[in-house]
Amino acid sequence: QVQLVESGGGLVQPGGSLRLSCAASGTIFGVNAMGWYRQVPGKEREMVAVIDSGVNTNYAHFVKGRFTISRDASKTTVYLQMNSLKPEDTAVYYCNAPQIRTPKGIEYDNWGQGTQVTVSS
Repeated sequence: QVQLVESGGGLVQPGGSLRLSCAASGTIFGVNAMGWYRQVPGKEREMVAVIDSGVNTNYAHFVKGRFTISRDASKTTVYLQMNSLKPEDTAVYYCNAPQIRTPKGIEYDNWGQGTQVTVSS
């Protein structure tokens, strides 16, 4: 069974940095695009950053220039480096992989369990 396991959330002061990680576990042949989303209570989940199977990235306007998404060489782990954090970045951050190729076929719409990021003084 494929899982996305996130880590790296926590409490940080405004202006600080955090690095989130998300690793796909299980027997995996490959992962195409991966991304990070976030959600606050009472609001819809929103895209933060996505990266395709190559090096192409896309960022939400509110994180451009502050956050960087990247992947490891195996393409099964995705990172989100978050700098110059603001209180409005406080949210639960979720990792997403739309398609993961496994011995049993393609698993669609894969999400991690979420990791809390709190930006507060």
